[in-house]
This record gives sequence, C-alpha cells and structure tokens, in this order.
Amino acid sequence: MARAPVLAAGGIVLRRQATPLIAVVRLRKRNEWVLPKGKLDDGETPRAAAEREVLEETGHEVSVHEFLGTLVYDSGGRYKVVHYWRMEAGDEQAYELMYDIKAVDWLPLDEALERLSRDHERAFLENVGPIALKAAALSGASRQKAVKPATRRPRRTVTPPPSVSEPTTAPEPAQLDAPIAQEEPLSTTEAAEPALSPSAPEAELPPSFAPDIEPVVIEAHRPRRNFIDRVRDWLRRAA
Repeated sequence: MARAPVLAAGGIVLRRQATPLIAVVRLRKRNEWVLPKGKLDDGETPRAAAEREVLEETGHEVSVHEFLGTLVYDSGGRYKVVHYWRMEAGDEQAYELMYDIKAVDWLPLDEALERLSRDHERAFLENVGPIALKAAALSGASRQKAVKPATRRPRRTVTPPPSVSEPTTAPEPAQLDAPIAQEEPLSTTEAAEPALSPSAPEAELPPSFAPDIEPVVIEAHRPRRNFIDRVRDWLRRAA
C-alpha cells in the first residue's frame, strides 16, 4: 500500500533591491542549502503554512503574492509535495531563526541557483525564479505609476459687476416698517438618498473611516435669490 505523500509549503522569497535577492537557508543537521519551506500543521492551509515556515526559517515577516507552482520529489521512500508562493521580505530580520536553520543568505538568482544543494530545487528555481522576478518588477512598476488623487482647488465664482448705463444715485433708506414680501410656503418631502454609481470618482465616495449616518427627513425648498441678484435689482431701482 502506497504511503500518503508529505504535504509542505514554502516561498520564493525576494528582497527588493537594485538587483532583487532570493532567500536560501542552511540546514543545521544536514548542512545543506535549500529553499525555505516546511510541513503543514493539522488543519493548516498550504498558504498559511508557507508564510509561517518562511517566517520561522528566515526570521523575516513577508507579504505573500502569486502562487508559483508545486514541486514533487521522492523523500525517503515517500513523495513530498511542496507548494510555493512568491513572497517579499523587508530589509530587517524581525525574529531569530528556528534551531533547525543555521543561516540564511540573500543572493541574486544565478548565485542562488549555484548555492542550492539539491538538484530538484535548483531545477525548480531555474523555472520559477524568472517568473517571480518579473512579477515583482511589474508589481513595483504598478505601484510607482499609481495615480494619486488630484487635489482639486475650489473654483472661485467670479461675478461681473452690475452694468449701469447711467450715473446712479444712492438709494433711499430702506423703510423698516415696509411689509416684507412673503415667499411661497415650504413643502416638506423626504430626502432621497443619493445613489452612488460605480463610475463615481473616489473623491465623491464616503471615506472608509466615515461614521454611518442614519437618513433623516429634511425640508426641500426653492433656492433663495442670490445676494448679487438683489444688488442688481437695487441698482436698477436706484437708476
């Protein structure tokens, strides 16, 4: 009866520099240089195991990106199935290496291929390494080209001065006891919530940190005459 394969996961871990570097780790017991990886814990997903194992073996926190492929090889009479993801690590080591790992080194792709002790890992990295480097380069270019939201300056309303064809005289003082014209009564309606279309610019959308506001009933009314219009009427009457 065939034995069940050993499931493991790891990462092609890059560090961003002018020439991207790839992590290789040195096993303490066998004194071999290998790609960072490890077995899945019970109930653990391959992706979660890959991130955990890379953290333990390199001491670096990483961001996990694209799935790169699966390496299958014989290990002591059992097949070992290792899933790999592209990962990116920061410059500083955050944790101590686990005891099984003697050292970690960061090398360009060609030097990492020469450093690896196992032929099957070398062949795997030779295939997926260029893919990982290209994906990282495209990701970096996309971040640099990301357009920042334009800072819109509020438009200044420029109102031309009222045109007066004849010399004007100062208006008569307003009569304080004159009757005030009554405006039309206000109609009370329920304000409709504005529909946010998918194409609406981000500046028009509420920020993610904005508090939730319950809709309220407001009074809708006609807009009052602009102050400039009143000045114009005033000057016409004075003329």
